[in-house]
Amino acid sequence: MQGQFIQWLHGFLPQPLAVGRLERARAVLGACAGLFVTAFLTHLLAPGQAAWLIAPMGASAVLLFCVPASPLAQPWSVIGGNTLSALVGVACARLVHDPLLAAPLAGCLAIAAMFALRCLHPPGGAVALTTVLGGAAVHQAGFLFAFMPVALNSALIVGAAILYNNLTRRRYPHVAHAADRNVHATGDPAPAARLGITEQDLEAALARYGEVLDVSHDDLLAIVDDARQLALHRRFRERTCAELMSSHVVAVSPRDTLEHARELLLRHRLQSVPVLDERRYLLGILGVEDLLRHGGWTAHLRRLVPGAAPRVADAMRQRVAALPADAPLAQLVPLLADGGYHQVAITGRDGAVIGLVSRSDLMAALCEQQLATAAA
Repeated sequence: MQGQFIQWLHGFLPQPLAVGRLERARAVLGACAGLFVTAFLTHLLAPGQAAWLIAPMGASAVLLFCVPASPLAQPWSVIGGNTLSALVGVACARLVHDPLLAAPLAGCLAIAAMFALRCLHPPGGAVALTTVLGGAAVHQAGFLFAFMPVALNSALIVGAAILYNNLTRRRYPHVAHAADRNVHATGDPAPAARLGITEQDLEAALARYGEVLDVSHDDLLAIVDDARQLALHRRFRERTCAELMSSHVVAVSPRDTLEHARELLLRHRLQSVPVLDERRYLLGILGVEDLLRHGGWTAHLRRLVPGAAPRVADAMRQRVAALPADAPLAQLVPLLADGGYHQVAITGRDGAVIGLVSRSDLMAALCEQQLATAAA
């Protein structure tokens, strides 16, 4: 019991922040610039306004410039949450004349309204209290206070956040990451998502958790994927692609005929071959599907020009995958599992291809590692 109490007390201690100095400086400068621009433009656009910058904008600045990916910091949450809370606060101040009752009523009703309209923004609670406790000038402005200066302040600071965050390479407004698609254009999820944590699993876990999280679902899923990659790195113990690659590279030149490439694919039972130049630099890839796709065109060309021999350069794809020889094996997994590649070229320090790793090579390595782990 005493141990649980001590652990509970630890919740009052400062928690570590995994934020670097550069990111801290970026957020601090952004908040300063955003608040200054908001105050200056509001004073310029509404010179006769008594309150040209309301105090809750400081709280909004923390969200907009420190955690711009938060669902609570998105434009609709900021503008809608603050404006809606101001309207609720004005209504409570007019209907309930005792501030001791009007203030808490305004705060709770503002939160309920923000939940209902999906614009939850923590500073909105402070806006609701400001409209009740702001004094004669605020009360005299009435419902106009919700638009001037609250809505104007909110819109201006959101505009400043859009400009500053994107200039400093932070996505804002936060757009959800595109879901991983199956490269084979079927309805199945990507291979890595079939046995791992899926978006549906995450949604179910969050529904069971039942609380508001200050992180978007797609970012949370991306964090899980990054953790999975780190686990793969640890499991492979930093083994490199050079250890797994096949150094005997079956390749073609862009000047080779498609017939010659077809013979190589059949002879070596391959799905694809890399296309290399004289220096063994990777130019593209030629697969069985490329030969099938150009089969009709090849027959048509031979009818038009008897004796014509279509070349590899006419059919090869330039979408290729390559990794340096010292790259960890874990980097192969997303390329060969979800990327749609049959093989990945391994390059040396000069950029020339020195080997290949195929899907079967990776499967063998995964099985070997699993057996080694089970034996240990």
